Amino acid sequence: MKIAVASDHAGFEGPEPHYKPEIIKYLQKRGVEVLDCGAFGPEAVDYPDYAQKACDAILRGEADMGVLICGTGIGVSIAANRNKGIRAATCVTPDMAVMSRTHNNANIICLGRRILRLDECLKLIDIFLDTPFSEGERHVRRIQKMD
Repeated sequence: MKIAVASDHAGFEGPEPHYKPEIIKYLQKRGVEVLDCGAFGPEAVDYPDYAQKACDAILRGEADMGVLICGTGIGVSIAANRNKGIRAATCVTPDMAVMSRTHNNANIICLGRRILRLDECLKLIDIFLDTPFSEGERHVRRIQKMD
């Protein structure tokens, strides 16, 4: 599995640890190959640009799924969901991570640096990556309507 990871400057906000580099290290320890789509430091950048880089990687088949980080997870989610074939879910609870996969077959999890602790982000990522799509007929039908 290959995961595209991207953030705006919030992924590098203090206090340490900085979320984006820690999430990349965590994914690599899980044995996941990571495609780092930026940003690469705390300088202010525009989240739509980096969300798009991760979406492009997924849509080109260079990555299977994605993790996006901004202040709340909302901005990157809105930006990512403008792409046909991307189903990005802002998740703040384990139930949201499960349902985004089982019912929506989400392919990107969006996380908020300013609203979640790092350990919460890592738990949500684990749930997201470990939860399969249900393949339920009604869920497939609904996703087809979006794609």
